[in-house]
Amino acid sequence: MSRFRDRRSAPVVITEAEASPAAQLRSRQIKYAVMMGVRAVCLIVAALVVGMDVPLAPLWVGICIVGMVVLPWMAVLIANDRPPKKASRFTSRIRREKPEKPEQPALPPAPEGRVVDQ
Repeated sequence: MSRFRDRRSAPVVITEAEASPAAQLRSRQIKYAVMMGVRAVCLIVAALVVGMDVPLAPLWVGICIVGMVVLPWMAVLIANDRPPKKASRFTSRIRREKPEKPEQPALPPAPEGRVVDQ
């Protein structure tokens, strides 16, 4: 019985498990919707600032326009990006145990007395 215990690896802890693809997708959809909502707010604020006599109106409108241009680009990048995969215990163990190879030249050195000219 003890020989089976030696072969067994450590138990997998459920807190180390990645989120399901559906949960990851839902999280990215929520981030996208929030960023597009902020973009809509920028549009509304820019329209209100133009319609009202607000001090430094061109500055506020400029900030809103930058937000309306940059936010969709960032939202698409974030929505299409998935979280990086975590290194598992198995792959990290393999990387540690791999011995390093000594530096070897690609070809052996040429023999001393023989030279071929064309």
